[in-house]
Amino acid sequence: MPKTSKNKIFTEKEATFLTELVKQKVAFMVVGLSAAALQGAPVVTQDIDLWFEDLADPKLKKALKKVGGIYVPPFGLHPPVFAGDHLELFDIVLNMDGLGDFSEEILNAIEIPLGSAKVRVLPLERIIISKESAGRDKDKLSLKVLKDTLATRRARDRNKKLK
Repeated sequence: MPKTSKNKIFTEKEATFLTELVKQKVAFMVVGLSAAALQGAPVVTQDIDLWFEDLADPKLKKALKKVGGIYVPPFGLHPPVFAGDHLELFDIVLNMDGLGDFSEEILNAIEIPLGSAKVRVLPLERIIISKESAGRDKDKLSLKVLKDTLATRRARDRNKKLK
């Protein structure tokens, strides 16, 4: 079984790739349920969704090379993917339903520590909007938990301000 990183969401190899993306200054965000989990939502997901500003960015290719991975461009009906050791759970997101484009959404991204780096993460509020807009059954299943987590976080933040 792969060792997990200190945040317990990613394996060490997955965290190494994310940290390398940050080191190389690749413009990306963690989105989807992985982003929600990083913000405290009690959810489980099988993949790690990453949204990039530019998949042709040479810094992305450099980060992949450093961790023994490659970028496989889309072909026919097959979406773009990463290949290589411990990269199979990363999914490349091309757009987020109900949201603006990457350049708009990155402005409100939050930073969450991951080892020695900080990764940008789509805020929980925006994840909820996207999942509501997508309307897929699997997204509907997670919405109550995401909304409850957001309400709990907001109440906690209000209480901190009152103290």
